[in-house]
Amino acid sequence: MATKTDTEVLIGGKVFTLTGNESEEYLQRIAAYINGKISEYSKVDSYRRQSVDTQNMLLQLNIADDYFKARDELNELRDAMDQKDKELYDVKHNLVTTQIKMESLEQSLKELQDENNEQRRKIVQLEAEFATGRAQNLKERSRNKR
Repeated sequence: MATKTDTEVLIGGKVFTLTGNESEEYLQRIAAYINGKISEYSKVDSYRRQSVDTQNMLLQLNIADDYFKARDELNELRDAMDQKDKELYDVKHNLVTTQIKMESLEQSLKELQDENNEQRRKIVQLEAEFATGRAQNLKERSRNKR
C-alpha cells in the first residue's frame, strides 16, 4: 500500500494540511488549481458581492462543472479511440484477407505460367515433329517421282 503524504498547502490565504496517497507535488497542484479558480472568480464583481457561503458554493459548482466536462471529454476521447481501434482492426483484417487472396492469385498465376510453359514446349515439340514429318514426306514424294 502507498505511503500517506502529509503536505501543507495554501488555499485562499489559509494553510491546510492535506493527507493522501498521492505525491506532495500532486497535492500542491490541486491547491494551485483551487487558488486559480478563487483568483479567477475574485475578479468578477457579482461574485465578490456574494456571501462567503455562496462564493464557496459557486466555486464548488464551477469545479464540479470542470470535472464533468473533463470526464465527458475523456469519455468522448475513449469512444473515438475505440472507434479508431475498430477501424484499425478492420483495416488489418482487410489487409490479411487481401494478402491471402494475393498469395492464392500468385499461386494460380504460377500454375498458369507453368502450364503455359508446358504448352509452349508441346508446341515446339509438335512443330519439330511436323517439320520432321514434312521433310520425310517431301523426301518420299521426291523418291516416288523419280
